[in-house]
Amino acid sequence: MKKISSLLLLMIGMISLATAQKKTITLEEIWGWEFYTQGLDALSSMEDGKHYTVLNKDRKTGTVSLDKYDYVSQEKVGTIVSSAELDGLRFSSYEFNKGETQLLLATEIERIFRHSRLGVYYVYDIASKKLTKIADAKIQSPALSPNGRQVAYMKDNNIHIFDVAAGTTKAITQDGEKGKIINGITDWVYEEEFAFVRAFAWNANGSKIAFLRFDETEVPHFSMDMYGSELYPQQYAFKYPKAGENNAVVSLHMHDVAQGTNTEVDLGKPYYIPRIKWMNHADYLSVQTLNRHQNELKLLSVNAKDNSVKTLLTETDKAYVDITDDLTFLADDSFIWTSERDGFNHIYLYNEGGKLMNQVTQGPWEVTHYYGYDQKNDRIFYQSTENGSINRDVYSVRSSGKSKKRLTLGTGKNGADFSADYTYFINTFSNAQTPNVYSLQRAKDGKVLKEIKNNQWLLEKLAQYETVPKEFSTLKVNGNDLNMWMIKPADFDPSKKYPLLMFQYSGPGSQQVSNSWLGLNDYWYQMLASEGYIVACVDGRGTGFKGRDFKKATYLNLVKYETEDQIEAARQLSALEYIDENRTGIWGWSFGGHMATNCLLKGADVFEMAIAVAPVTSWRFYDTIYTERFMRTPAENPSGYDDNSPFNYPELLKGKYLLVHGSGDDNVHVQNSMRMIEALVQANKPFEWAIYPDKNHGIYGGNTRLHLYTKMTDFIRKNL
Repeated sequence: MKKISSLLLLMIGMISLATAQKKTITLEEIWGWEFYTQGLDALSSMEDGKHYTVLNKDRKTGTVSLDKYDYVSQEKVGTIVSSAELDGLRFSSYEFNKGETQLLLATEIERIFRHSRLGVYYVYDIASKKLTKIADAKIQSPALSPNGRQVAYMKDNNIHIFDVAAGTTKAITQDGEKGKIINGITDWVYEEEFAFVRAFAWNANGSKIAFLRFDETEVPHFSMDMYGSELYPQQYAFKYPKAGENNAVVSLHMHDVAQGTNTEVDLGKPYYIPRIKWMNHADYLSVQTLNRHQNELKLLSVNAKDNSVKTLLTETDKAYVDITDDLTFLADDSFIWTSERDGFNHIYLYNEGGKLMNQVTQGPWEVTHYYGYDQKNDRIFYQSTENGSINRDVYSVRSSGKSKKRLTLGTGKNGADFSADYTYFINTFSNAQTPNVYSLQRAKDGKVLKEIKNNQWLLEKLAQYETVPKEFSTLKVNGNDLNMWMIKPADFDPSKKYPLLMFQYSGPGSQQVSNSWLGLNDYWYQMLASEGYIVACVDGRGTGFKGRDFKKATYLNLVKYETEDQIEAARQLSALEYIDENRTGIWGWSFGGHMATNCLLKGADVFEMAIAVAPVTSWRFYDTIYTERFMRTPAENPSGYDDNSPFNYPELLKGKYLLVHGSGDDNVHVQNSMRMIEALVQANKPFEWAIYPDKNHGIYGGNTRLHLYTKMTDFIRKNL
C-alpha cells in the first residue's frame, strides 16, 4: 500500500510540476499576433463553378499574382495576371466583369471611414493583357460595366464614366459639392449604419445606371481636432446627423448611357433608401425605402423605361425593421426574402408581382445567413441556429420548404462560401476548443471532399500555455434564460473565493456568447484567469438570435433592461460560493462602454469596478439612423434618452472607474467621454481616464493596443 501511495503522490507531483511549468500568455504575445488564427486566402468563385481565384503575394519578392485554382484538386491551374507582367504594379484587390474578360485592379488604397476607400485603379484585359489606367487622381467605388468596356466611378462627389477603348472620361453628374451634394456614394451615416458605400449600379446589359443623390446641405457639421505632429493641429469636419437632427435628403435617379441623360424617379419622398438592386430583367430595378421611424419598409419595382413605380411588398413592425442583403431574384424575377414577421427570422418566396407563394423555413430558431439559390436543382442554402442559439449550421431546402438537409456536422460555428453554380462550398468550422478548420464539401449532401487547412499548429502552441476552456451555460435572469460563458483559473478550487470580471457588449441583435474559436480578447481573459480571476459574459435582453421579441424588448429604452440584466446576473454570480462578492468588475467597449458605466453607477451595490472604452454616454450624441431605429427621436422619447444617460447621475459613482477614448473617433465622438468627465468632476468623484490622440473608434495603430490593454490590466490588478 505504501508503494502505491508513493507512486500516486509522485504522479500528482509530476502533474503539478507540468502545470507549473506551463507558460502564461502575455499581452506582448497577444498584441504581437502570436496567437492569430490562420485563415484561408480570400477566394472568389469563377462563373464556371469549377474554379476559383485567389490573390497571392510572394513575401520574398513582393510579387502579387491573381491565381486560378481547381475546387476539387485544390491545385493551382494557372495565373490570370501577375504584377511581374505589369512592371511591378502591386494591386491589392480585383473585380471581374460579367463574362470574366476584364479585371478591375486596385492600388494605393487609402481608407476614409469604416467601409469607404480611395485608390488608383486600372482595367486589365485578360485576352490582350492590356493594362489601362482609369484616372490619374484617386477615385472611389469604381464598377465595370457588364461588358467591361466602361467603368463608372465617383470623384469629387460626381459620377464619371470612363470609356476603356477610347480612354475618355465623362462626368454624368455635375452638381456634386463637398458638404452639400453627393452623387453615387453614400454619406457618413448611411455608410456606418446601412453598411454600403457604392450607391450606383449598372443594369444587366449596361444600358442604364441607377444612382442615389444625397443633399446634405441641412445636415449639421461635426468637427474634431487632429493633433498630428505639426505645430498647429488641424480640424477635421464632416456632416454627421445626431439623433433628431436633419438627415440628407436622398433621391433616386436613372442615367441612360446611350442618351447621356439623367431622370429622377418619383418614389413618393421616402425618408431613407437603404438598398437598390437591379433585377434579372434589364429594365427593372428593385428599391427598398424606409420611413424615419424605420418601422415600415417597402420593396418597390421601378420600370426603367418610364420610371413607373410599383410596390412589391411592405414590411411593418411595432419596433423596427432590419435592413439586410437577403434578396435574390430568380430567373423570372420572382424573389426570395427574409423577414421576422412570425417572430423569428425566416425565408419567404414571392412571385414576380410580390404575391407570397410560401414561407420556406419556419420554427423557433433564426436564419442567420442566406447564401443563395440554386435554381437548377431548386435548393436554397442558408445558415441557422437550429442546433442552438450559440451554434451555427449550414442547410439546404427546396423552395417549397421540403427536403431540408443539414450540410455540416460539427457542433459549433459553421459558415459556407459556395461556388458560383452551387456544386461545392468551402466550410469554415470552429468551436470553443477548435480553431478554424477549412474543408471542401459537396453542396448537394454536405459530403466532405477534402480538408484544405486547419490550425493544429495553434493548438500545439497553446498546449505549452496555461489555458482553460470556456464553460457554456444559461442563467435565469429577469424571467429569461440568458446564455453565458465562464472561464475559471486552471487550478480552480471551489472552496476558494475568486474575483469576477464580467464582459459584455449588449447592443441590439449582437452576440458575445458563441461556441466559436477564441478572439484576441479571449486570450486576455486566459491571461487574467491565470492570475486568479474568473471571467464571465452574459448576453442579456436585446441581444440577437433568440427571436424578435427577445431582441426588440429594449425598444425605446436602450441600456435600461440590458443594465438590469447585467446587474442581476452579477448579483447571482457574486452569490456563488467561489466568487468574492466584494470583488466584482465589468468592462465593455462602445455600446458596452455605456453598459459598463451604467452598471457601475446603477449597480453600485454589486459592482466595485468598471472600465469603459469609447462609450456612448448619451444617445442624443449618436447618429440618427442607429439611434432613432431603437429610440425614435429625442423629442418623441426624452425620458428614454435621459433616464439612462450616466452623466445625468454622476453622484451614484462609488466604485473604481476607468474611462478611455480616442480623440479622433468619428463614430462615438470623444464628446461623450468629455461630458462624462465634466459631470464626474463637478460631482467631485474620483476616477481615472485616458485619451488616445487622433485614434478612431478602434483605438489601434503602432503600440496603441498594447498600451491600452496594459493600462486596463494594471487597473484590474489594482482595483479588483
